[in-house]
Amino acid sequence: MSAHFAGLLTRTWWRYDPGDESWFTIIYHGFNLIEGAAWCLLAVLVAIRFAKHRRSRWEVAYCLAFASFGASDFREAHRLETWLIVAKLINLVVLGVLRSYLIKRFYPTSRTY
Repeated sequence: MSAHFAGLLTRTWWRYDPGDESWFTIIYHGFNLIEGAAWCLLAVLVAIRFAKHRRSRWEVAYCLAFASFGASDFREAHRLETWLIVAKLINLVVLGVLRSYLIKRFYPTSRTY
């Protein structure tokens, strides 16, 4: 891995500073905290659905994908780095694939999660 690529991968694009009272920092930090909580709530809802129906063990992976996306938002609320953006993109693709499979196969009438 070249030094340039490694530097780009570890680059910090934004860092939360509690002393920074700019509108961008306040909104960006708060939005990521709320968004992280929302993703974790979806993870809980999927876990509850799995506990009730147990139609596929892929729902456990789906639940963990939601939880990890929520955790990435909590991280983003404090620091945004290139590796985190890449990880979030991969996680989003995994969420989309799992959602498509699970909804079509096991919950065709569901339109939410």
